[in-house]
Amino acid sequence: MAMHLPSSKGRGRRAPMAEINVTPLVDVMLVLLIIFMVTAPLLTAGVPVNLPESRAKPVDQDQKPVQISIDDKGQIFIDDVQTSDAELSTKLEEIAGRAPGPDGKPAPVFLRADQGLGYGKVMKVMGELNHAGLNRVSLITDASSKP
Repeated sequence: MAMHLPSSKGRGRRAPMAEINVTPLVDVMLVLLIIFMVTAPLLTAGVPVNLPESRAKPVDQDQKPVQISIDDKGQIFIDDVQTSDAELSTKLEEIAGRAPGPDGKPAPVFLRADQGLGYGKVMKVMGELNHAGLNRVSLITDASSKP
């Protein structure tokens, strides 16, 4: 029986591995997927509001709107910053006094109110908006309802 011995050229050297180990790549991708799945719902809206449903179509906007939210406790938030009822009119007047958009009108306002709120609270905020001169108000609803 003859033995085959490796030549002296290849002694101590190994051939390069031509396969890619994908296990670490899959592990990293699964961790990233979990991170994005957990954080994505947190990025949608700063104030948790249970919006009413509607079949209205979305409105196209050129200018960045001001978002006013009223949560289920009646607390008012302007762009995710809590505002008291007493400060509301002065802050709305500041927003109305900002530089107008390209169309010469003040920034549009998106009003998000919890569906469990009383009609009076929403109308009070809308009255303050009108008094400040912010007349481009869009009421935000949940468009996920099925016809």
